[in-house]
Order: sequence, then C-alpha cells, then structure tokens
Amino acid sequence: MEKMEILSSLRIAETILAILSLVLLSNIRVQAQGILLLPSEKSSQRDLSTSQIGEGDTTNAHDSILKFVNSSNFPNRVSFPRGFLFGAGTSAAQIEGGSHEGGRGLGIFDELFSGEDKFATKIEHYKRYKEDVQHLKNLGVNSYRMSICWNRVIPDGTLKGGINKEGINFYNNLINELLNNGIEPFVTILHLDYPLALQKKFGGFLNHSIVKHFKDYSELLFKTFGDRVKHWATLNEPEVQVVYESVDNVGNWSMESCQTTKVCTEIYTELHILLIAHATASKLYKSKFQAIQKGEIGITISSESYVPYSSKLEDVDAAQRLTDFTWGWVLEPLFHGDYPQIMRKLVGKRLPKFTKNEKEMLKGSIDFIGINYYSSHYVRHEPNRTKVTGGYFDALANLEDINAEGKTLGYWDQYGGTYVYPEGLYNFLLYLNKKYKNSKIYINENGIPSIKIPNPLNDEHRTAFIAAHINATKSAIDDGVNVRGYFAWAAFDTFDFYDGYSHNMGLYHVDFNDCLKRIPTNTAKWYKKYLTHDLDQ
Repeated sequence: MEKMEILSSLRIAETILAILSLVLLSNIRVQAQGILLLPSEKSSQRDLSTSQIGEGDTTNAHDSILKFVNSSNFPNRVSFPRGFLFGAGTSAAQIEGGSHEGGRGLGIFDELFSGEDKFATKIEHYKRYKEDVQHLKNLGVNSYRMSICWNRVIPDGTLKGGINKEGINFYNNLINELLNNGIEPFVTILHLDYPLALQKKFGGFLNHSIVKHFKDYSELLFKTFGDRVKHWATLNEPEVQVVYESVDNVGNWSMESCQTTKVCTEIYTELHILLIAHATASKLYKSKFQAIQKGEIGITISSESYVPYSSKLEDVDAAQRLTDFTWGWVLEPLFHGDYPQIMRKLVGKRLPKFTKNEKEMLKGSIDFIGINYYSSHYVRHEPNRTKVTGGYFDALANLEDINAEGKTLGYWDQYGGTYVYPEGLYNFLLYLNKKYKNSKIYINENGIPSIKIPNPLNDEHRTAFIAAHINATKSAIDDGVNVRGYFAWAAFDTFDFYDGYSHNMGLYHVDFNDCLKRIPTNTAKWYKKYLTHDLDQ
C-alpha cells in the first residue's frame, strides 16, 4: 500500500474511532488492509466498534455489549461453519501440579518458581482430571486446548534417560476421558516449559543439540497419542518465550546484558533454534504420521493489531516494522523460508541464517496458524534504541496505550485492568488472511483477568469481553477469513507466570480456601448457555 494512501486511510480511521454510539447495530464496517483500519465497500448488520462505547466508561461499554448479545443481531453458535471448534484452554505448567509425583522430572519453571505459593500443587489437575473433564463437558465445549509436559513423559528430556510410563498413562487417561465425553483434545507440544536437565546440560534452546531431543519427544507423542489427537501445535508463542528468557533473563541464564545494552543476540539464536525444532517435528509428522492419523500440525503465536501512534510516516513505518519483528519473525520463515528483509537490514549479523535445507523444511511446515489475542496497541517510532522498551529493541518502536491525539484503542476495563479492543482481533485476522493466503486459523487464547472485583464469580466484564470477541470472530469469517476455532482462556484459574493466581483467569474459579473447589463463574454459565442453547432447539 502506498504511504499517501495510508495517510488518507488513517484520517478516515480516526473519524470512525470517534463514533460513540453502538455502531454494532448500524451498517458501518471497518476493515483491515494490512495492519490499518480502512472502510470497506461492503456493509454488515454487525460492526465491531463496541470497544468505543462510552469512550473509556467500563460500565457503559459492558451494558451496551451485553444488550447487543441479547439481540437478534448477535451471531448464534449454529451460524459458525460446520465443524467449528468452541473450547477453552489451559497449559500443563499452569494447572497440573504434581510436580514431584508420578515420576515427573523438573522443568525450567520448577526452578524459576520454586518459592512461589501454590506452584508445586497448582489446582491439582494431575489428580482431579476426571472431575475437570466433567466441568468441561458441563460447559458445553467440543474441544479442549491443553499441553503435554515434556518432563512428565521424558523426565530428563532425553530418550536415553528413559520414558516415564506413569506420565504416558496420565495423558492417555486424560485424552481418553476427553474423547469419551465428546471433547476433542487440541494439544500443544511445548507450552513455554521444558526439562530443566536440558537447560542445565547445554543451555536449552540456545543450543542446536536440543532439536534432536525435541524431535524424539514429538515422535513419542505422535506414536503414543496421535491415533486420537488430531490437532497438534508444536510451540506456543515462541516470540514471547525468547523475550522472557533471553531479554527479561528470567532464570538468570542469559550471558548477555541485553536489557542494559539493548543490543541482543541470544534472542535471535533461541528463536532460530525453536523454529528449526518446530520444522523438524512437523516434517516428521507430515512424512510419517499424518497420512495415517489424518491430523494437522501448526504453531501458536501471540497477536495484536499495531496501529500507528500518529499519521506521521515514521509512525506508520514503525507499526509495520514492529509487526514484522514480532509475527513476521515467526511466520515469514514458515511461509517463505526466511526472516523479513527489514530484520536482516536492522539486525545484521546477529540474525542467524538458515541453510538451504532448513529453508525448504520450514516452508509449508504448518497446516494452521494459532493466535492468542488479548488487546492491541498504538506504535510510536523511537529512533534511540536505548529508549526502546518491550524486548524488540531493533524494531525501533514502542507500544503506547494513548495516541498522539489522546485517544485509546477500545475502552478501559477497570475490572480486568486492560483496554478491550475486539476490532483488533478482527483486523489481525484479516491481516493474516491477506498476508498468508487464506490460511486456516484458530483463536487459541482469548480472555481477560478478574483482578478488581470483590467476588470473582461476578465476572460480567468477562462475559462482555468474550461475547465481543466472538462477534469479531464471526465478522472475520463472514468477510472470508478461514477461522476454524475459538478457545476462551482459561478453562480454570491458571498460574500466571507474572501474577500467580491473583488474576482469576478461569471460567471456573478455583477456591483455594475450600479444597480447590471448582465453581462456575457467571461467564461460564453464559458460555454454556451460548454453546448449548441453539443445539437444544
């Protein structure tokens, strides 16, 4: 898109964002071209500007969204494509517990959070998985996004160190329990955590040696569970994982002073090796298992819509640049075999190169893109790398909540402590659809905390959040995006790696003062009604 066209589009977008009423019930639509908001020639009964209702007034925004949800214009479940997955998700590292039970080896998070209250036991999903599956069944979901703990099935991360049969049995039992209750498992192979022994032995994903062990681990999963698991994601948010480990230096494993110098190398090395590990596992699955097991394999990334801070060309360029540095960093190699050119230009020799064979292995290595969406940001150009925050220092861009004209993206949710912007999900879906040629997409995480309400069960703000994003998802589908599933995050209260259990992320609240009792929140009750109402007609 030409820059002058972008500038014109931005002025139109600013006009659209000034609309205060419930545009959801009008015939105005904003559509994404690239990463920017532009008007579409076609209209729809549903718009996505719920996030502008009340201009930052949480109560008005919630009331308006919930009013819309109860109208005939809100998309019902049966309006989604046949076979669409509606689910909820968690990860092993955040709910299982049983850290020292059943032959499980230690993971990197066991060392990082060894002193954290409740980390070792979490919500005891390891012991109570049958009960939890019944809660999922009662919720009405037809799929459950979960992950497998590498060090529970291979304690030290290597086949030479031995396979843990108790761990294999646990996941066999969990998968069977899900299927017996009409719930499809959607399995992540590596959700951030991995065997501590591999980190201690050779530095984890900073060492290419781990690729062989990841391949062995993946093959074990395909052989053992692939007859029943039809949806595999190799990695969860690798672009976030490397910032967490190499830039934030959680665990003090990094040898760089990256946060101080803002000149980083390890972050690029680690992501490079993660991508090769992904491609190696994917090649194995596609060549040896897929034809027989008839499943699919992909990857999950974080997501946001990056909107220029102002109409200045430098901010327009910064928004695109940060998009390339965040998601192009992962997806461009998987579709085209190499990193974005802007990364090659700005990172230089610190950005590793793929071999010819690696490029061929990377291209076409995913059957779907999984995305985790929570909110979006403005992006401002920052020419001084020492002032860049957030980890992607070479992108020369900073995230902002408020733009040059004092406007926000969406409304401020005082109960969740974040801005809510469902249009951002819609825009990102259209961006992926245009950029990557109608790829199959799953929304693998979407949710909001409950951190400032007296009773976490009264989470109507979460109902409004999820409903608005389901609406955005359906709008993207109506506009031609191949979205095949939506998973609310999280099924149960999960251990957050920054905030413990204080954020109450679950559709089911877990009461630590009452024997870890699982209690459905009001949003869980709404989600159940939404998922089952039309099917009962």
